[in-house]
Amino acid sequence: MTSSFGLFVLRRAAASLVLVVAVASAGLILARLAPGDHLSGFELPPQQIQAERHRLGLDRPLIQQYFDWVGHALRLDFGESTRYPGRGVSSLIGERAGNSLLLGAFALTLATLLGIPLGVVAGSGRRGPHLIAARAANIVLLSLPPVVLSLALLLLAARTGWFPVGGLPPQSGAESVRYFVLPVLALALPVAAALERLQARSIADALRHPSIQAARARGIPERRLLWMHAFRLSLTPVLAVYGVIVGALISGSFAVEYVMTWPGLGRLMYDALISRDANVVAGCAATGAACLAAGVFLSDVLLSAVDPRRSGPV
Repeated sequence: MTSSFGLFVLRRAAASLVLVVAVASAGLILARLAPGDHLSGFELPPQQIQAERHRLGLDRPLIQQYFDWVGHALRLDFGESTRYPGRGVSSLIGERAGNSLLLGAFALTLATLLGIPLGVVAGSGRRGPHLIAARAANIVLLSLPPVVLSLALLLLAARTGWFPVGGLPPQSGAESVRYFVLPVLALALPVAAALERLQARSIADALRHPSIQAARARGIPERRLLWMHAFRLSLTPVLAVYGVIVGALISGSFAVEYVMTWPGLGRLMYDALISRDANVVAGCAATGAACLAAGVFLSDVLLSAVDPRRSGPV
């Protein structure tokens, strides 16, 4: 069983690596194929434009540019940014990735603390006005794209003055928490709604399991039955997608970061696309894909450890 589990981990790791390479390659190639480049729109002498393109290798065939980029990327060298002359892509991503990861960690924590307990209560069959209101809010949040929710939160903040409308906190301390509220809510609330729906369905199925019915017949209190026995059974379907949610939350925060003017990978990616900075586009795409691949990989490995049947031949 150990060797089977080890092979399963290696297969999943290889698949994750292929995903990262494919997404990064697609980002680079599409950015190169887009009309124009970072020199478009500047009134420069033709000789200077030609010399700059030759220096960056943009006058070579696309296939040569790609394999040259791959050779450097294998050494974790994603090239030089054209929007920020003299800056390496790796250093730019290193600066911005921390902001995105911090935002994603706060959002994931809030989404888990809201979605999982609400899902357990909703799936237990209880009724009440608070659950009806939660269900209505759940439907609205699942229907709203993150960009629309971000704009709605910004409008609320602008009208009330309760929270800053974007950017990083100027200093640490209690005051800095206010800068996190809007982007964290914009990311966390849709995820919390999705987790609540998934957990509610999973807990309802768990409560119908024969082992739970037998425990109920032995007189175990309903509260303990729900929060200990049924909750444990319900975790497998949730864990199956939790890793995907973790990766997607971090890699999919780009739109929210742009709307909220949060200086993370999302803003960097947008600026790179506008300025045709292909190396930064590829680096941001690779980082987002790596977060998603890491989440999926972690989810698969955890599920395989819990249920060894999942590590069999795929």
